[in-house]
Amino acid sequence: MAKKIRVGIVGCGTISPAYFGGCAQFDILEIAACADLDPARAAQRAGEFGVARALPVEELLNDPGIDLVVNLTIPMAHTEVNVAALAAGKHVYCEKPLAIHPRDGERTLAFAREHGLRVGCAPDTVLGGGIQTCRKLMDEGAIGEPVAAAAFMACHGHESWHPEPAFYYQAGGGPMLDMGPYYLTALVNLLGPARRVTGATRVSFPERITAAGDRIRVETATHLTGTVEFRNEAIATILMSFDVWAHQLPIIEIYGSEGTLAVPDPNGFGGPVRLKRAGEADWQEVPLTHRADAGRGIGVADMACGLASGRPHRVNGEVANHVLEIMTAFEAASTAGRHVELASSCTRPPPLPAGLEPGKLDP
Repeated sequence: MAKKIRVGIVGCGTISPAYFGGCAQFDILEIAACADLDPARAAQRAGEFGVARALPVEELLNDPGIDLVVNLTIPMAHTEVNVAALAAGKHVYCEKPLAIHPRDGERTLAFAREHGLRVGCAPDTVLGGGIQTCRKLMDEGAIGEPVAAAAFMACHGHESWHPEPAFYYQAGGGPMLDMGPYYLTALVNLLGPARRVTGATRVSFPERITAAGDRIRVETATHLTGTVEFRNEAIATILMSFDVWAHQLPIIEIYGSEGTLAVPDPNGFGGPVRLKRAGEADWQEVPLTHRADAGRGIGVADMACGLASGRPHRVNGEVANHVLEIMTAFEAASTAGRHVELASSCTRPPPLPAGLEPGKLDP
C-alpha cells in the first residue's frame, strides 16, 4: 500500500462535510487535522468526523505532520491560504475557483513550481462516472469530430435557501465563478483548452433579499452569456445566470460531425449520458463505464496517488487557472466589446481507467 498522505482541511463551512466524508473513501488519505477562523466550528467538524485535532489556521499550515492542505475557504481567501500553505511546504488542493483573478492563479502556480509543490483544484466531479463515460465515448469517436457545444446553468440565485448567501453576490461570486467551474472544467476535459472568449453580462437585480429579510447588495454580474472558441475549433455557447426563474434548456450538449452527446449535470458524479448518432431515430441512454459513487474528495485522492507514484494528477492547477481565465474573460469581453484572446492553456487531462475498484484510482 502507498504511504498515506496526511491532509489538513482549512475551512469547516457548508461544503466541508462533503470533503470530510468523500476523503474517507480513499485509504491513501488521512485527515489529520482541521481548522477554521471559528474554532468552535472546527471543533464541531472534528468531533463529527472523528478528526484527531482541531487547530488554529496558522498552526495547521505550519504543522510538519501535514502533507497536503485542502483549502475550503471563501473564494476571496483562496490565494492567501494557498500561498501560505505552499510557503509552509505543503501541497495544496483548493475548492473552486482557484482564485478570483487569473494573475493570482498564475502567482499561485509559479510559487508552487518554484518550490517543487503541487496544486490541485475542484471541481473533481469530472472524475465521476457521468463525465468519464462521455470522455470515453468522445475518445472512441462516438460523435465524430467535435463541432460545437452548449452549456447552460440558470436559476434564481442562492438567497432563498443558502445559510450564508451574501458572498455569492460579492467579488469572487456570481454564477460564473460559482457554477461555471463545473461546466467549463467538463468542457475542457471533453474538448481540450480554449483560445478566445466573447461575452455579454449584466446585473439584473441590484439587491437581493434573503429568506430572513436581510438585504444583499449585488457587486458582481449575475447573468453572463457568450461563446468560447476552443483550440480544436469547436465553438461553445455558454449561459450562466442567477436571474432566471425557470427554463427548459439542456445542461451540456456536444455536437459532433456524426452525432450529439448529452452530458449529465457536471455538478454531480453520475448520469444519465445520452447519445444520438446521425441517421438514428432515437436517443439512446449509454450505461456508465466508470463509477458514479465517488464524492468530493476524489480529486484530493487522485492528487495523493500522483504524489505517491510520481504521475500527474488530473484536477490540477493548470486546468483550474485556464478555466479561471475563461470565466473572467466573459466580463472582460463584455466591458471591452471585443473578443478576449486567452493567455493561458493547459494539457487535456488523461481519462480515468474504466473498471476501477472502489477507493482506487490506478489499475
